[in-house]
Amino acid sequence: MRLTRFTDLALRVLMRLAVIKGTDDQAPPTTREVADAMHIPYTHTAKVVARLQHLGLVEARRGRGGGLALTPAGRLASVGGLVRELEGPGDVVECEGVTPCPLAAACRLRRALHRAQEAFYESLDEVTVGDLVASPTGPLLIGLTTR
Repeated sequence: MRLTRFTDLALRVLMRLAVIKGTDDQAPPTTREVADAMHIPYTHTAKVVARLQHLGLVEARRGRGGGLALTPAGRLASVGGLVRELEGPGDVVECEGVTPCPLAAACRLRRALHRAQEAFYESLDEVTVGDLVASPTGPLLIGLTTR
């Protein structure tokens, strides 16, 4: 299974925010600073941050003293749950598209791929965002900070 670019960026933004918290006395990073540090277009980052904020995983404050911060729910969020939410419903293969597969009614491949997809998500269910930034990853991410 391949994740969409949006899901990949969302996970990387969450990881970035997870390691920035408590690393210094500076104000929380802005969306632009996160985008620049991660070499991601600002518009993509802004869309990701808006979605993560809507999900209650990121707090975004405007103005002086504002910036982005990971919420406690964001730190404890299950990666499997996040991937399910961000990827949305759907199967690994498209069986009913413009030209539906003639085997759709009795296909065993579709069921097998659905089970594999669920196993993929379940393997990520036990991993949290906080787990993703545990040593040695967290210190490495802090070292990549350009602030």
